[in-house]
Amino acid sequence: MAAHRMERPRPAGGTAARTAAALVLAGAAAAAGFEGPAHAEPRPAPDRVRAEVAELYREAEVATEQYNGAREEARSAGRRLRALQDEAARRQARLNAAREALGSAAAAQYRGGGLDPVLQLVLSPAPDGHLDRAALAERAGSRQKAAVGRVRAQLREIERLRGAARVELASLASRQAELKRHRRTITGKLDAARALLSRLTPGQRAALADGTDRAAHAPADPGNGLAAPGSLTSRAPGPRAAKAVSYAYRKIGSPYVWGAAGPNAFDCSGLVQAAYRSAGVSLPRTTYAQIGAGRRVSRAELLPGDLVFFYSGISHVGLYVGDGRMIHAPNPSAPVRLAPVDHMPFAGATRVA
Repeated sequence: MAAHRMERPRPAGGTAARTAAALVLAGAAAAAGFEGPAHAEPRPAPDRVRAEVAELYREAEVATEQYNGAREEARSAGRRLRALQDEAARRQARLNAAREALGSAAAAQYRGGGLDPVLQLVLSPAPDGHLDRAALAERAGSRQKAAVGRVRAQLREIERLRGAARVELASLASRQAELKRHRRTITGKLDAARALLSRLTPGQRAALADGTDRAAHAPADPGNGLAAPGSLTSRAPGPRAAKAVSYAYRKIGSPYVWGAAGPNAFDCSGLVQAAYRSAGVSLPRTTYAQIGAGRRVSRAELLPGDLVFFYSGISHVGLYVGDGRMIHAPNPSAPVRLAPVDHMPFAGATRVA
């Protein structure tokens, strides 16, 4: 007798049911936004990226100048703290010596019996000699009291120094915390700028880095129509300004690195500071301090070597070299270069030499 297999039950509706289910799923996918392969996000317009990146770089530069200022304050606090600690150590050594001397005097007095001077006079076989010794002992006692007073004064001074050191230590910790905050801000802005730039094509990124005025950013030479450095430095108001301009010309092409002040990389205020350092002039580290480091001059009075400042917050600085141009360290997308002074919102100028 042949064996019979039981036929498996089929889904109700057969092919029609499967077709309907497929249509329902397709509709659900469309409603959820998954109809077909995902489309790549359209590339942003280069002009929009240019504006957004420029704003991010400007905000990073503001934070960079704040970082530079906090770092200078931290260094000053560190120097003051070390000086206080050194002075406290010297005074502690003197205090230890004074204490040792007092201890020796006290031990000698103990070994001598420490008799009352009146009893010593009564018991002395030679009262006249004892009176002389008593006078010497009284003077020695006065000197000992003065020594004790000096020790107490040294203790008070050491405690004052330690209190001042605690204040400087707290200031140093505050500045270090501020440095970390500014560093996070800077790196966040620069990371955001890099993310925006990564959405451009290589050609668009190259055009953005070059800027709109290639001649403005090229080193001076007879072929591009710019005045040679020698003719510009001859118009500087003094030899130190001329030397600063020559230094800046030699640094064209050096990379921008925030917080750097040479000799191989710079941020904007670091370049200006290094240029004048080469001429024997000490400038503050930050843009908002550099603007007050010399005599203010108007836009019409500019001479080679003047410091030119930009934006309402005085967050960028360049070194004027003549013919309406400056040398500056722009941002991480471009090295030290020549650029028109009118390239950014002018905020003021200072002549330091």
